[in-house]
Amino acid sequence: MEKNKKNPFFKPFNTKYDAIPFDKIKREHFIPAFEVAMKKGKEEIAEITNLKKRPTFENTILPYETSGELLDRVATTYFNLYNSESDDKFKSLAQKISPKLAAYKNSILLDDDLFQRIKKVYNNSNSADLNIEQRRLLEEIYLNFVRNGANLSEDKKEKLKEIDQQLSKLSPKFSQNLLASTNQFKLHIKDEKKLEGLPESAIVCAAETARKNGKKDGWMLTLQIPSVQPVLKYAKNRELREKITKAYKSRAYKDKYDNREILKEIASLRKKRAELLGYNTHADYILERRMAKNLSTVDEFLERIYQVALPKAKEELAEIKKYAKENDSIEDFSAWDLSYYSEKVKKQKYNFDEEEVRPYLKVENVVSGLFKVAEKLYGLKFKKTDKIPVYNSSVNTYEVFDEEENFIGILYMDLFPRETKRSGAWMTTYRIQGLQGNEIKTPQVSVNANLTPSTENSPSLLNLDEARTIFHEFGHALHALLSGCTYTTLASPNVYWDFVELPSQIMENWLYQKETLDLFARHYKSGDKIPQELVNKIKAVEKYNKGLANIRQLSFNYLDLGWHAKNIKDIEDATKYEDKLLEKTRLLTKVKDTNRSCSFAHVFAGGYAAGYYSYKWAEVLEADAFEMFKEKGFFDRDTANSFKNNILSKGNSQNPERLFKKFRGREPDPDALLKKDGLL
Repeated sequence: MEKNKKNPFFKPFNTKYDAIPFDKIKREHFIPAFEVAMKKGKEEIAEITNLKKRPTFENTILPYETSGELLDRVATTYFNLYNSESDDKFKSLAQKISPKLAAYKNSILLDDDLFQRIKKVYNNSNSADLNIEQRRLLEEIYLNFVRNGANLSEDKKEKLKEIDQQLSKLSPKFSQNLLASTNQFKLHIKDEKKLEGLPESAIVCAAETARKNGKKDGWMLTLQIPSVQPVLKYAKNRELREKITKAYKSRAYKDKYDNREILKEIASLRKKRAELLGYNTHADYILERRMAKNLSTVDEFLERIYQVALPKAKEELAEIKKYAKENDSIEDFSAWDLSYYSEKVKKQKYNFDEEEVRPYLKVENVVSGLFKVAEKLYGLKFKKTDKIPVYNSSVNTYEVFDEEENFIGILYMDLFPRETKRSGAWMTTYRIQGLQGNEIKTPQVSVNANLTPSTENSPSLLNLDEARTIFHEFGHALHALLSGCTYTTLASPNVYWDFVELPSQIMENWLYQKETLDLFARHYKSGDKIPQELVNKIKAVEKYNKGLANIRQLSFNYLDLGWHAKNIKDIEDATKYEDKLLEKTRLLTKVKDTNRSCSFAHVFAGGYAAGYYSYKWAEVLEADAFEMFKEKGFFDRDTANSFKNNILSKGNSQNPERLFKKFRGREPDPDALLKKDGLL
């Protein structure tokens, strides 16, 4: 009990805006916090089931919606830190925490007394005086119980619990293996000639990485994206490109962190779980609650892109191969040549080198640009503060206010790589907007990335792709910050997964507009605005190699659906199976001893299983939606307000098709993406 008194989760945070006191939270606080929070959550559920009164929205649905607040806060804090700031000891807690959470979730979703009360409210909803949002909440809660086994027999419920327990351990293990495998690769180079062709910024970063890893001289390459991408795009040394390609594509494969058996087990268990619930595959289970609705719709959607993109991709690849052969006598064109010679062709065709843009994209200026765009569109103001605790000194925090100076949320910006942080970029929430206890709480949102860091002699200067990534994740952040729902279950970004990428992907478009770049793109030394000529080049290369880009994305979709929409019970060799799935998108000879599935964290350690198609689906929505801004003006406030009021603020309070139609005035144009990419 004395220990619990010191546990920050068991008392008011006493921080500004009730922010998480990261400076007070220690690893040993989590297990006790989970145990107490689960006990409290069960007591809250018991209060509902013990009621003798007739079940109503007010005495059943509402208290269920607001139950488990402490557990949500503890779990959200733990798993966000697990991704952003954790060592092996911290990660190992997941093997204890995840099974307990799975058991807790099942104890509620399979509680028949609770379900019968919810079911009665649902069955009598037509006679109840409920508003649109209340009806939506009731429907979502009822279906969540049904889709998680509430109607199963007792023996099947036990099987479901067993499967969920197993899955709760496997996904964290997949993630741990991938991070450990990524971190174990460190290539120390002493001969600078091997780095010929790399931009100065990449060479400086490699030298800094070497120093940070205790090397007195030389350069160090890792498998973090800011290290990998410059090598593949610019390194003249073909052997170096090959080495990095093979290392990156074989993460968590055939080493001590091999994920093959884990991913097979995850896929198999997901299939068994779906069958237990009455579905043929995990994909059928997932797609029932998506805009796409079923597998045939997804298949047709992807096939339409494939048929248009494949001929273009072959044409683009032929052009790149031809350049490599004519200029460097490359007869055996391989995967490690694609990015390198693609850049060469791009430079020849458009007189454009991405490194020309980097001096204008100092990270502080890009962040400032994001805020200016949000201000011009939605009237938001971002004020940097040091009054909110952070989990790492490199994290910046901002108070976010609306046009009337009302506080609407906290924004954390965590932008650079660390060995304690997973790769990639993502937006997450520490608290979702909506009703908690007796009041509507403001959101606490975090943007996370692994961008090119600063060095002793140079600030962090981003390439165009890195800047696009931050615009993308900031779009997700705006979705969460501008949520205007009553209930957290329905609040943004808790929307259908093939709708959730619309706010992020539409945001990328502003980066390519001169009006936007003029707000922040200044040369980090001279202060000069980015020249119009360079902006014209950026615009011109937007459609470059879109055939190849679409085929690459489709390959991930086919991989995802192959593991989740097929009968995968008897697969022995994960690599042979993967090779079959990728055959129709393979344009180059496969790199020997590599495996994509072993590092496909989106679907095996994230929430995109049977849903990776949602990136392409949302690209169609955003391409069509952004046409409105093109027609009315990139910073037209009426259009922006319509997007905010019909999309960003509404969460899942209404059907996404209806929300999109309200904004656009019609159904989305299915060919909008292909037109935008110049493929039609």
